[in-house]
Amino acid sequence: MPIKSLGYLGVRSNKVDDWKYFAGKVLAMHLADHGGRQLSFRMDDLVQRLVVSDEPGETLAFIGWEVSKKSDLQYLAAKLDDAGHKVSEGGSELADRRFVEDLIVCSDPAGNRIELVWNPQKAEEPFIPGRPIDGFKTGPLGMGHAVLHVPDATALLPFYCDILGFAVSDYGLDPIPLYFFHVNGRHHSFAVVGSGNSGFHHFMVEYQNLDDMGQGYDLASQQKDGIAYTLGRHTNDHITSFYANTPSGFFVESGWGGRLIDPVTWEPHETTVGPSFWGHDRLYLPEDKRRAFVDMRLKAAADGLRAPPMVDCPWLYELRGRER
Repeated sequence: MPIKSLGYLGVRSNKVDDWKYFAGKVLAMHLADHGGRQLSFRMDDLVQRLVVSDEPGETLAFIGWEVSKKSDLQYLAAKLDDAGHKVSEGGSELADRRFVEDLIVCSDPAGNRIELVWNPQKAEEPFIPGRPIDGFKTGPLGMGHAVLHVPDATALLPFYCDILGFAVSDYGLDPIPLYFFHVNGRHHSFAVVGSGNSGFHHFMVEYQNLDDMGQGYDLASQQKDGIAYTLGRHTNDHITSFYANTPSGFFVESGWGGRLIDPVTWEPHETTVGPSFWGHDRLYLPEDKRRAFVDMRLKAAADGLRAPPMVDCPWLYELRGRER
């Protein structure tokens, strides 16, 4: 795949002081820069993973996808142009702000700004988390994943799959269309929710240590309406996680133990068992709308659905073998 990982995200918000606490303490990111009208956060050895620009909007500003080699930028630019999508070169000034060597810019059919980037810059200073953690699961898996509300989920499939080369991991069609895409071994780096709306649903960060995620849960719980989804485990990527309300109104999923797949052999499939084995109670919803999700979880439990035990989990053993 020319695109190899989710590189970075940009958010528009005039609540930068709230973001300093949320990203720095709840998420444990490293506040690398707070000059001018934006905040810049690190998650690893790269200079920048999350940008919060001090401007109104409270939503996604841009998504940065890292490509494997510089020539992939020209290859993807030609494919986008042939399909009728306007493409522009990022230029040296934008590349400097994004801390990458080169990039091109376009928009998806739903109007989301997409930046395709090559060779992100590594920091000279060590990563210092905003609270004590063992670190985030990034590296070749990228920053995590991003999920968008879109007016029509199926209308985006040609753009992301045929042009950009994303592969469908799985999808659900009822009650609304949901599509999950992978670009590497992470079960999904991107997803779209065909809710009929536009905007940011959430992004996910994954911790190396379960306790680091759990301690973030405690911190988020201390904030008024801090928790959007309670602690739970997803049926498709098997991650244990919770969702916090951000200062900007969308969510951030903090997780641990996400599923790794083999992109070469993985087969896309429809899921019908609901999003979670247990938990993930949507506290932001009124009781009547929460009930449908509760019923799906209770049915999953009654049917004996569960993820593979960690001691028997093939993808975990495969990962351990590669790390030795």
